[in-house]
Amino acid sequence: MTPAGEALAAEIRRNGAIPFRRFMEVALYHPAHGYYRRGRDPFGKHGDYFTAEQIQPVFGILMAERIRQLYRQMGSPREFTVVELGAGRREMAEAFAEWKYVPVDLDWGAMPEKFAGVVFSNEFFDALPVDAVVYQSGAFHQQRVALAEGGFAWQTGEVVGATAERYLRRYYLPPEEGRWYEVNLEALAWLERMAAVLSKGYLLTVDYGFTRAESVRFPAGTLMGYRRHTAREDVLAEAGMRDITSHVNFSALEESGTACGLAKERFETLAQTLLTAGEADGFAAALGAGGAAEELRRRMQLKTLLFGMGETFRVLLQKKSEG
Repeated sequence: MTPAGEALAAEIRRNGAIPFRRFMEVALYHPAHGYYRRGRDPFGKHGDYFTAEQIQPVFGILMAERIRQLYRQMGSPREFTVVELGAGRREMAEAFAEWKYVPVDLDWGAMPEKFAGVVFSNEFFDALPVDAVVYQSGAFHQQRVALAEGGFAWQTGEVVGATAERYLRRYYLPPEEGRWYEVNLEALAWLERMAAVLSKGYLLTVDYGFTRAESVRFPAGTLMGYRRHTAREDVLAEAGMRDITSHVNFSALEESGTACGLAKERFETLAQTLLTAGEADGFAAALGAGGAAEELRRRMQLKTLLFGMGETFRVLLQKKSEG
């Protein structure tokens, strides 16, 4: 068993089966043994996956241009800040260098008390710990994680609480027997926190996910593990050694955002956002002038962004107005 698995097993022996949210929290964020905290690089050719931020510098140049457009729409305020959620290795710092840049992650970095500008995130919400739920015998039941034969196994637990019930009824289609769901209350908490500190500006969220109407596509839920560029459905195996994600419920982000003063401006594919950013100069800035080899490399990055990630990832743009 992995070190993170040993920590989880000890907790289960002490307290009994644990909510999946707790399993995911330890597997990803244990300070010594969590997937994102083990001191190794999970990205790139020798890691487990690529993200849009590995398609640099093109991704950074285009996202900076999109934010520059929003900056101008705000009247180019003198005090303009870009806060990046899930900043990780701060790979966007150079792209956002013309503004005050504040990197924030789950357990480090301080959000400004009040600011005008843009909150940018790329694959932040999909990595937040979630509750796993199954609809069984006419009710939503929490899926817990128990010990079984030296490993971990699912155990159907109690009926979910009122808050989770409201989330499931509101942001999914009417439930069906045997279907699995995820409840991401932490995402809504982050959304409320950002709305409270953003005096004026935008939230620009890049991630993969679904809307309420599209939730029908996932009868087994959306939990997935990733290791060595391979998607793996058994999220309970190799705790701390593989990434665990759940698709973002964009209906929850949009409607919860509206309730706390964040109005939806656009909801579109990443490709559409990148086209908006690059169309003014025909992608000249993104392709650069570094010689034939560099231009070819950037053209390949742009192709991957527009026709690979660009059609898979979504972008939700929400606006906070003063007053």
